[in-house]
Amino acid sequence: MAEQAEQRKTTEAAAATEAAAATKAATAAASTALARELKAAVRGEVDFGAAARALMTMDASNYRRVPVGVVTPRDAADVAAALEVCRRHGVPVVPRGAGTSIAGQATGVGVVLDLTRHLRSIVSVDPEARTAVVQPGVIMDDLRDAVRPYGLTFGPDPSTHNRCTIGGMIGNNSCGSHSVAWGTTADNVRGLSVTTYGGDTLRLGQGWDGAPAGLRALVDSHLALLRTGFPQGLPRRISGYALDALLPEASVDLARAFCGSEGTLGVVTEASVRLVEAPAARALAVLGYPDESAAAEAASGLLPYGPLTVEGMAEDLVRSGHDLPRGGAWLFVETGGATPAEARAAASAMLRAADALDGTVVDDPAGQRALWRVREDASGTATRMPDGSEAWPGWEDCAVPPARLGAYLRDFRALLAEHGLRGTPYGHFGDGCIHVRIDFDLLSEDGVRRFRRFSEDVAGLVVAHGGSLSGEHGDGLARAELLPKMYGAELVGLFGRFKDVWDPAGGMNPGVLARPARLDADLRFAVLPREPVDVAFSYPHDGPQGGDFAGAVRRCVGVAKCRVAGPSTGAGVMCPSFRATGEEQHSTRGRARLLHEMLAGEIVTDGWRSTEVRDALDLCLSCKGCRSDCPVGVDMATYKAEFLHHHYAGRLRPAEHYAMGWLPLWLRAAAPFARVLNAAARVRPLAAVAKRLGGIAPERAIPRLAPETFGRWLRRHMGDRTGVFPQGRTAVLWPDTFTEHLSPSVGQAAVQVMEAAGIGIVSPQGGRVCCGLTYVSTGQLDRARTVMRRTLDRMEPLLDLGLPVVVLEPSCAAALTTDLPELLADDPRAARLAASVRTFAQALEECAPDWQPPRLDRAVAGQTHCHQHAVLGDEADRRLRERAGLTGDLSGGCCGLAGNFGFERGHYEVSVACAEDQLLPSVRVAEAAKAKGSQGPEVLADGFSCRTQLDQLGGYRARHLAEVLAEGL
Repeated sequence: MAEQAEQRKTTEAAAATEAAAATKAATAAASTALARELKAAVRGEVDFGAAARALMTMDASNYRRVPVGVVTPRDAADVAAALEVCRRHGVPVVPRGAGTSIAGQATGVGVVLDLTRHLRSIVSVDPEARTAVVQPGVIMDDLRDAVRPYGLTFGPDPSTHNRCTIGGMIGNNSCGSHSVAWGTTADNVRGLSVTTYGGDTLRLGQGWDGAPAGLRALVDSHLALLRTGFPQGLPRRISGYALDALLPEASVDLARAFCGSEGTLGVVTEASVRLVEAPAARALAVLGYPDESAAAEAASGLLPYGPLTVEGMAEDLVRSGHDLPRGGAWLFVETGGATPAEARAAASAMLRAADALDGTVVDDPAGQRALWRVREDASGTATRMPDGSEAWPGWEDCAVPPARLGAYLRDFRALLAEHGLRGTPYGHFGDGCIHVRIDFDLLSEDGVRRFRRFSEDVAGLVVAHGGSLSGEHGDGLARAELLPKMYGAELVGLFGRFKDVWDPAGGMNPGVLARPARLDADLRFAVLPREPVDVAFSYPHDGPQGGDFAGAVRRCVGVAKCRVAGPSTGAGVMCPSFRATGEEQHSTRGRARLLHEMLAGEIVTDGWRSTEVRDALDLCLSCKGCRSDCPVGVDMATYKAEFLHHHYAGRLRPAEHYAMGWLPLWLRAAAPFARVLNAAARVRPLAAVAKRLGGIAPERAIPRLAPETFGRWLRRHMGDRTGVFPQGRTAVLWPDTFTEHLSPSVGQAAVQVMEAAGIGIVSPQGGRVCCGLTYVSTGQLDRARTVMRRTLDRMEPLLDLGLPVVVLEPSCAAALTTDLPELLADDPRAARLAASVRTFAQALEECAPDWQPPRLDRAVAGQTHCHQHAVLGDEADRRLRERAGLTGDLSGGCCGLAGNFGFERGHYEVSVACAEDQLLPSVRVAEAAKAKGSQGPEVLADGFSCRTQLDQLGGYRARHLAEVLAEGL
């Protein structure tokens, strides 16, 4: 009998396997048929590939749902056609903007409609009527820029204003920091064009015209419930459907009722929005309080003074080095006026009226922007607790009546403690709306159970304070299940009937708002591996003991600061490839999503061998901009190096990895033949062959080799001198590969300046040293570690002297500071060398603090090296330039050459686009002043790549700061 039972089990298992295979085959066939019909029906792109699906599995929430494909419609007709095909196949649809939703409503099964690529036109602006007509994919800041010449603006402004879309704002009924003055998105929508899943095209505004069949009857039969079922006195009531907007006394506003429906009723294809007068001048009163409850209690008392904003945050969200008034929490209170004096007077009145510990008024625009960046980055900064542990949304943005906010926060803190959780509240205190990330354990079953219990308890607390479960970001998957606590079963049942009127087939974003999914289902962490992934880098800040690659990838929470399209301005760097292409897969977030799915193994199934991940990382410039500009410190340059290390393990690499990855070796071998090779490089056929063999872009010129290396010049220059000065006045000058073989004039200039400043110079003895940068950037990490260990052997005697190590090439300095200790975490010498690294300006400031540089009195143009911006900082450089009379700021961004990137075949166009983002325009503006007769600018670029890019694309001669100072001696 045992044999029969075992045979039966085997037969049943085989049948189950066969059935699963048949189901999988049928699903694949249905998906193929759906994709084929969509491609025939729409003019936009249809992509059912693994990469496209992986990019859309998540938004900025805790949730993950896997779509079957992605459609990017070109116009409203494409939207209607796509809906018609999906309806015939019974496949649901999810409209999606920038994917910055925090409650999960921008994720979904079925087909995702990506409305950001084509439907982004500002159709018209009517300054007199103060309205604009826009398509749903319009970026909010683009609309503001378009109406700014008329003195107008669009009032709602979430912290994601430079990447969120108007369609997404309508879907979530977004608010932002200025809602105390201008209201929510629903308050600023005049009319909507909507296409339903059933194929109807509706025009919604005030009145019943355009309403779907049966809606008026539904409302008329429930007037009493609609009049009594919604809490009152809440400026931020975003939860549920706004059915009370359809009451007669509310003028039956269909457009308002549609706002906040989270893609569950239909697809917005066009919107008419209200514009408001933008104050000509603004000022900011920053008020310090002992703690967040004190700040919250003070906020409502400032509302009668007519502020534009009343924002609050506590000190645990503020990065070190801030210049805020005394206190443990702050209110940011913005005022407006016709003149700067009027705006400042209003802010000063706020300061006098506030019962604050301390306060200040900031009226210069740059200072205000810097302070607002502190507040806007909180949505990312809050994802890490002060000790580095992870924190998550999930109870992100409830709202209570502003007068009750202080009491609610005290009760909320007590509830956190009761559940053994930590969180950092911040947000729109003037509206009673709080954002908070909490250190939920969403990786274990016990942690998920506690997440659920806390969510249920805090929902009851919010309702007890007369509040709304959502005050800005919507219910989505995170809170819709809890709506009966707020509204009661009868009104929530009416929500379901309301959705059925619009979407009887249930095809629009199922599981959201009406008949919701469980709040603890579809969590995005469930699919990640529980065991550590074998990696080369140490990832010291990810995981309890570091080394957790899944933890590193989890850093990306999806707030999408990297999704700001170009051209851009300012000092930031992230993300140059997205600004060049506008493609999600070329954003830091997109790459992190693909790595997440690679670890999950469900969509991207071939792990480290994944071609989808490789192709997305191919256009990553390894600029390290995300390491500093991403609010949560995603370090895609390191992740790329890690991926390439595994992807090509035991396999032949692309030619450029050997040609440019091994650049230090080839340059050393070529040094004796520099003149001959330079002559050969000027022979076009020979140069073409060399570039083809080396994987170099044919558009690029091969850089000229120095006839004499820097090391040889330095030995000749130093002669018998030891170069040892009294301790504290001596530095090691690092002979990086670029200075050594390609631009020795930089090293010679640095020596001249350092000697003039009285700094003794020593150099590594006993052989070559190398930071390993080119091996790291091409993912040849075993070779990089070998090179780095050999370098540490040769540097050890100098490290024992405790001397600063001056590195002239910023990319090499960054590699020594970050890559070296993270690849050789087991070697204490790596950390010692990393801590010794100084830039040229830092060394002068540290070793010769009293030295006065030559006074040059010239304007500067050019670019701060992206690695210096991200890793090293440029404060010392700014101070040195100021002392030398070099005026003006350098641009941000990345030059686009980025070491090997811009030289690699297939990267030329993106490389040029990156240079055109900030670098080349800034130099052209400066050069234009020279053409008008004024003294021309000094074009500064400390990086060899930056100087080469300027030369090859614009014919501009850029110099290292050391060269400029040496010339001035």
